[in-house]
Amino acid sequence: MVVKPAPGRRSSEPLGPAACESDAKKLEFIEEMTANAEQVQKRVLAEILERNAETEYLRRHGMSGATDRKVFKERVPIVTYEDLKPEIQRIADGDRSAILSAVPISEFLTSSGTSAGERKLMPTIQEELDRRQLLYSLLMPVMNIYVPGLDKGKALYFLFVKTESTTPGGLPARPVLTSYYNSHHFRHRPFDPYNNYTSPTAAILCPDSHQSMYTQMLSGLLHRLEVLRVGAVFASGLLRAIRFLQLHYRSLAADISDGSLSFDQVSDPSIRSAVAAFLRPDPALADLLIRECGSGDWAGIVTRIWPNTKYLDVIVTGAMAQYIPTLEYYSGGLPMACTMYASSECYFGINLRPMCRPDEVSYTIMPNMGYFEFIPCDESTATDAAAPATAVDLTEVEEGKEYELVITTYAGLYRYRVGDILRVTGFHNAAPMFRFVRRKNVILSIESDKTDEAELQAAVERASKLVEPYGASVVEYTSQAYTKEIPGHYVIYWELMMRGEGEKEMLGAEILDNCSLEMEEALNSVYRQSRVMDRSIGPLEIRVVRPGTFEELMDYAISRGASINQYKVPRCVTFSPIIELLDSRIVSTHFSPRLPTWVPQRHSLT
Repeated sequence: MVVKPAPGRRSSEPLGPAACESDAKKLEFIEEMTANAEQVQKRVLAEILERNAETEYLRRHGMSGATDRKVFKERVPIVTYEDLKPEIQRIADGDRSAILSAVPISEFLTSSGTSAGERKLMPTIQEELDRRQLLYSLLMPVMNIYVPGLDKGKALYFLFVKTESTTPGGLPARPVLTSYYNSHHFRHRPFDPYNNYTSPTAAILCPDSHQSMYTQMLSGLLHRLEVLRVGAVFASGLLRAIRFLQLHYRSLAADISDGSLSFDQVSDPSIRSAVAAFLRPDPALADLLIRECGSGDWAGIVTRIWPNTKYLDVIVTGAMAQYIPTLEYYSGGLPMACTMYASSECYFGINLRPMCRPDEVSYTIMPNMGYFEFIPCDESTATDAAAPATAVDLTEVEEGKEYELVITTYAGLYRYRVGDILRVTGFHNAAPMFRFVRRKNVILSIESDKTDEAELQAAVERASKLVEPYGASVVEYTSQAYTKEIPGHYVIYWELMMRGEGEKEMLGAEILDNCSLEMEEALNSVYRQSRVMDRSIGPLEIRVVRPGTFEELMDYAISRGASINQYKVPRCVTFSPIIELLDSRIVSTHFSPRLPTWVPQRHSLT
């Protein structure tokens, strides 16, 4: 089948060559969907509106069975989660009428609860599992173009589930990956040489994160020469696994040497049964583990223990980008592949060049996954969720511009603002490719200043360069707008990792004071004007916390319901117990020693 691109849009080089006949069919499907993006989007919206025509929500907005795009945009408003909370609460409480979806809601998918401060409940339907599985099935055919031979080994992926909760109406409420891993699609998946995991399914499905991690690490070590790729969902998850290895390598080595699984570490019967099938005494491997991990040198530890690893499979876009230097340190510079773009609300698209540099990652939206609209970003729509918004369609976006993503799903979300800001980087056939820029609602502000996640991260990266000559790096950070004093000021919490000779002596206070100033120099002109001219913001403060603090923060979040798979360190914290935890771990505090640079700008009236 020869696919012709839709008229009026640029074409792209076809994907390939395919590794096998099955891959060829998947690549052909991608070409067909992207070449006909406009037609597919029109069909998807019509299907959603037709099947849900009698829902309370669409009738309330006067759709009257209409399925065309023009009427839909005129009558159905763009909404946020707050707008839908009454309907979602009714469903959660047990109302089974057709409120949002004509197809019964099968469960709720919970957000990670770290971006906006609460766990959101996203309604979904059973058939969405098929749609997600379809997107998963496209990942390896694309990866096989760039990395041959992945069917000749195994993947060491650290994957986890979370204990599920139930709504008052009896519906499951769980993270999207917990839903998928517990589904028939995953539990009873046929053997696939391209997705051959070292971790036993029983370990992945164990809700006890320690037992799960211990078993997955042990299994990865036992199959270390077969491992061709190492990964987790987010970069932070992979670093957590490495930290686990640092803390538990002696216990792991003892179990490997004896050929038995310590009951103190893992008591789950299903895991013990699964591990018994391949755990045999291996004193040589145990000695290697003690030698490599006990030397104190963790540079390149991934390739030293798993020498055949070809790449890391982790998300390192957005807030995860700050982990790139640390991952490079531990992996010895392995490539990092970001393969797909998804959320609890909807799975969106895939990276058609997965081996590109992290700063070049772009995702191609698959137009069959839902109906997509985009609000052009300007000062009002980028910062004010209540501002009237107009949205353009998937094929109407312009290269180089930024947009806020709006989705309409088969499960009953209509014109829903996801909160992601994306930049168009090009097109594959008629489908746009987007780079994830930031979450829209992560902001530090004392008064008129507004600092978003991307700007804060850039400031941390710039300031962290001052500590690198001393063998130190910033491995984790978060912030708060401290307003208990007047004027208020930004507080940035840093966890540092010392390397080499830097481990023998603490950084001098003056260096870290200058890091505070360097961060201020990197912030926007409104902030610096407030500091210099208005004096409405006090000096920026860096609070250095002791090693392991952010791991404690993650444990605390998980104990309150966050998913270990989806957890992301919040870049701004307001919850008092979290701030108290951070403040109780402070090693030193450092204020900006002087005012940052600020020069009044001239504004043209033309």
